[in-house]
Amino acid sequence: MIDVLRQVDLFDDVPEDALARLAGTGVERRLEPGEFIVALGEPAAAFIVLVEGRLAWTRVIAGEETVLATRGPITYAGAVNLLTGEPSAAGGRSEGESLVVLFDAGVFQELLRSEPSLMRRVAALIAPLSQGVEAAARQREKLVALGTLSAGLAHELNNPAAAARRTATELARSLATLQDTIGHFVSSGVERVEAEQLVALQQAALARPLGDEPRDAVAAADREDALGAHLDGYGVEGWRLAEPLAAADLDSAWVDAIAASAGPALAAALDWVAASLTARGLVAELHDSTARISEIVGAVKEYTYMDRGDMQEVDLHHGLESTLVILGHKLRQGTVRIERDYATDLPHTNARGSELNQVWTNLLDNAIDAVAGDGTITIRTCSTPTEILVEIGDDGHGIPPEVAARIFEPFYTTKGVGSGTGLGLDIARRIVVGHGGDLRLDSPAAPTRFEVRLPIAGPAPS
Repeated sequence: MIDVLRQVDLFDDVPEDALARLAGTGVERRLEPGEFIVALGEPAAAFIVLVEGRLAWTRVIAGEETVLATRGPITYAGAVNLLTGEPSAAGGRSEGESLVVLFDAGVFQELLRSEPSLMRRVAALIAPLSQGVEAAARQREKLVALGTLSAGLAHELNNPAAAARRTATELARSLATLQDTIGHFVSSGVERVEAEQLVALQQAALARPLGDEPRDAVAAADREDALGAHLDGYGVEGWRLAEPLAAADLDSAWVDAIAASAGPALAAALDWVAASLTARGLVAELHDSTARISEIVGAVKEYTYMDRGDMQEVDLHHGLESTLVILGHKLRQGTVRIERDYATDLPHTNARGSELNQVWTNLLDNAIDAVAGDGTITIRTCSTPTEILVEIGDDGHGIPPEVAARIFEPFYTTKGVGSGTGLGLDIARRIVVGHGGDLRLDSPAAPTRFEVRLPIAGPAPS
């Protein structure tokens, strides 16, 4: 056992007799694959030396066990926790079959008190060990958050992109029809005066507004049926032409007028006008789809603060709105209402905009989950001469007292595997505190409300 301890650099300067006291308490233990020797959040029960095999150090992030690091022999565990009295920041489990030696916790703590060199070595481990675990955990959190947001953005972009592709295909067909009908007019012997009358009828049809107001579906179907029957009387395909013509409020009288002008070219003339109307509608749809894509891309740039410096003047309203766009796929899963109570004179603040947007993402994502597809999320902003207040609340199920007491603990979550953004409230709070502000739960009971306070001048110089 003394030979085992001598391989640990902590004990380089510890006298033989002192080391022998600790060695005398050593007990070997064989670990099965997957067996935990250290439990996350539990106090250290022993000073542990890994002699054979490997230990994986894990945390639960976004509902999933995540490996932060692996260690092989000869390594140790429990020294910092036995010094500080803090629970373990990660769980340690065997990757395969392993051999560890457990040394008595009380004897190790006594050795710490009696041997200054050992105390200095263990104390020197506290900061780098804590920072290393936090850095690995944060990196994993960011990857989880990125994956979640990327999936949502892919869904958001897919709908308008698919619509644009479909519309472009249909537009190509309509343009082909317009081109073909010119040949029909020529072959049917349409005179110039008749052609001018047809163009006038076409232009009159296209001059009718598209109309953004929703229409009565039953009344629209009745108009289509009546117009289709009237077109059938002329020997043309009423079932195909009635929809675009009726949508432009063209009726039987208009059909009679174009029939008088077109004569034997009636079918081509109706195809020509119907294709013109369809093409106009498709262009409008294509414009809407590409505008939506542009809006999403703009929101992503706003959300991530692409092509901008680190600290800068930030408009919090823009950040909140871009975050709502990013989370749009979740907002549409049910009936989720957003109520905005924005201060019209809200000043800008000096901040890292992309980091604050991560805070809004966490708070809004939690609120969306709380209302479970049917509820209201309220966003309120106001300011004093020195600070800005952002409140994000929801009328969901509220937060139980036992959860509210732990809600800002590192890596604490009530969400299942694969849920959430991967950014815990603990880190969201750290971001706000890093900006010289504060994040707190103002009202745990329904309606739930979180408050974010930020100094207008930005964080104080470090």
